[in-house]
Amino acid sequence: MIKLKPQQRLEFLAETFDIGQLAQVSSAASAVARMGARFATGDDALAETVRAYQDAVERWQRLDERLVKAISEPTETRNNVADVKMRDDLVKLDERIGTLGERLTQDFPEYAALASPRPLSLAATHSLLGPDEALMTYAVWDDRTFLWVIRRNDAAFHRLDIGREDLEFAVAFIRGGLDQRGGLIPTFDVEEALTLYRQIFAPAEPMLDGVRHVFVVPDGALQSLPLGVLITKKPENWARKPKLSAYRKVEWLAKKYAMTVLPSVSSLRALRQFAKTARASRPFIGFGDPELDGGTAGGRGVDVASLFTRGAVADVDAVRELTRLPDTADELIALATAQGVGEEAIYLQARATETRVRSMDLSDYRILAFATHGLVSGEMKGLAEPALVFTPPETGTEADDGLLTASEIATLKLDADWVILSACNTAAADGTPGADGLSGMAKAFFYARARALLF
Repeated sequence: MIKLKPQQRLEFLAETFDIGQLAQVSSAASAVARMGARFATGDDALAETVRAYQDAVERWQRLDERLVKAISEPTETRNNVADVKMRDDLVKLDERIGTLGERLTQDFPEYAALASPRPLSLAATHSLLGPDEALMTYAVWDDRTFLWVIRRNDAAFHRLDIGREDLEFAVAFIRGGLDQRGGLIPTFDVEEALTLYRQIFAPAEPMLDGVRHVFVVPDGALQSLPLGVLITKKPENWARKPKLSAYRKVEWLAKKYAMTVLPSVSSLRALRQFAKTARASRPFIGFGDPELDGGTAGGRGVDVASLFTRGAVADVDAVRELTRLPDTADELIALATAQGVGEEAIYLQARATETRVRSMDLSDYRILAFATHGLVSGEMKGLAEPALVFTPPETGTEADDGLLTASEIATLKLDADWVILSACNTAAADGTPGADGLSGMAKAFFYARARALLF
């Protein structure tokens, strides 16, 4: 092992911190691209700039492809004049892309902060953390996992001896003790939760003295597991099939730290710099129990792939065949009652439509709740992004096909302290993460001006 001097250690941490963020860009790139495309369909100044930026990037990519093909031709058949012109055009497009990128950053900093793949520097991350806060970010590889722990005045880097496949298995096993099936509450495996805690979280504990609030940027299967369900200490005299009351004594990680999940490190800057005090005057609005014909079931996470047959518009007949979720009405009523409002603030069944959500002024509500199916990104032709299910119309259109996708969520105008998703799986049922379940849905709600999400 090479012993590094303090300055070398700091430089090493800063460089690996950047690399770790860049390694995660690809998993969110498709969600960001779709979000940008959605903004580009509008007529305001942001839409015009985004559209111009995307057009310039596409032209650069096409021209670069042509140039590469041209210079690959034999010397005797090449057109040197055309090659020079293409190179000049590429330089001009580079300049235009740079100019438009600067305009987005200066004029629309919130969009740039959420959409930009550029990493947040270690120094900038230090400055955004309070004395009782820490940020932990993971990068999962095939045979190992890397962990960065950042405090206001310090940082650490760990190599964890658990790779992608083992992590997916562990997460799936733990989730099996959380997901209710057939009305039955499964037994939660405290041993597995303790083992995973020791593998992925305990190495960070020496850096967390005095910390009360931990920001977590998960990767891989960790996107589908709330780390608060991990266990820090084995319960004494634990029964093989414990009573539900026994779980009150378990040393859950959530009892030790308040934990906030972020879709990316850079979103910490957006959260801190752009979050403003809510001006919304109404306490609550909720949507759920859409009219569906597929019987009744408890599960709310389904595969989105089978629902699309013609591009970006869902097959409304397939959406309609999803299972009913009548229990979601009870959830929303309970939430409304807790906020001191009546059923007039709840939109159920025929009133729970995508058209209604997209046409209402939701900026006057401090809490929004969606209790319905959450669709999981999957391999498919056409659209592949997370979505929430609403009562489908008779005929699907781009404006309403019964699915409110992440890119459509991004265009909502909110002023919410909380968005509650009693629906949205950020990963498939086996714990394998969806293509952009967390990054797509969360970034969309953050851009729409939700300050916090409760999944």
